[in-house]
Amino acid sequence: MGDGWGVRKYWVFVGGGIGLGLCFIALLVVGTYSAAAGISGASGAVGLAKGAVPARYQPLVERWGNLCPAINPALLAAQLYQESGWNPRAQSPAAAQGIAQFIPGTWATHGIDGDKDGDRDVWDPADAIPSAASYDCEIAGYVKKVPGDPTDNMLAAYNAGAYRVIQSGGVPAISETQNYVKIIRSLEKSFARPVGRVQPSQQAAGAIYFAQKKLGTPYLWGGNGTAEQGGRFDCSGLTQAAYRTVDIELPRVANDQYNAGPHPSRDELLPGDLVFFSDDLNNSRAIHHVGLYVGGGYMINAPYTGAVIRFDKIDTPDYFGATRVTKDGAAALPTALPGN
Repeated sequence: MGDGWGVRKYWVFVGGGIGLGLCFIALLVVGTYSAAAGISGASGAVGLAKGAVPARYQPLVERWGNLCPAINPALLAAQLYQESGWNPRAQSPAAAQGIAQFIPGTWATHGIDGDKDGDRDVWDPADAIPSAASYDCEIAGYVKKVPGDPTDNMLAAYNAGAYRVIQSGGVPAISETQNYVKIIRSLEKSFARPVGRVQPSQQAAGAIYFAQKKLGTPYLWGGNGTAEQGGRFDCSGLTQAAYRTVDIELPRVANDQYNAGPHPSRDELLPGDLVFFSDDLNNSRAIHHVGLYVGGGYMINAPYTGAVIRFDKIDTPDYFGATRVTKDGAAALPTALPGN
């Protein structure tokens, strides 16, 4: 949400520039689809997106995410984020514990001493993250002869049990299990460093159309644009409302919005991408501000108390990265995490 944004310097459209800016945005909105025509999708992941995994856990995820062919670092990161939101002290009502949310009985059987310090501690990420990877690979071994995608089958077995996957000859027709597979595979894309260009968004134009109509609206910390709030927004309230108009529901705060899709590089940005700013350029959990990219190095954003929704440059020292929002990516994000 982020009033810390106020310490930065800005270039702002003034006077008649707002009118010219709206024409500029209209052209960008029309051009979003045509600019995307020649862009091909990513061919696969070869690592973790910048800062997507908190720096203190990244070496563990990168090492153990390559333990067997059925997993990769981005997939392991997606599971850990979905389980605990990177909270090593998380505990669910069902007594699942730690960053990987092992229940005590499963931990007793499958927990390993990942850091070789002589104990197996479910609360220690140096044990819990390796144990999560080891458990995935063990499950993958149970269903390795089942037809279909080995990773999908592993995730289905993780959710429904290996017997059901073997009996069904693949992901069983259980809505909860199918949804779990879809969620983790969608989140995987938000943690992966793309190879090639990221597929363009088909909802971007609608989100920009909403945001441009809010130019000049005063900022309100915690603002969601309600009538009681005078139609005012903060940064993540504005981006959430913009994408809601195109039937995509984003989380409320900026650092969670970062995981709503894959991450284009700076030179691959397209209008409609979310652009993020962080106090720690190696940690997406330290993101404090978000804006809606409109092209030419500019975004529409609700900057800070005392300012109005406006155009600002994105190229500043705290620029962190971008997300190309997808419906599946947003839908995969956890709405509540244990211990949070």
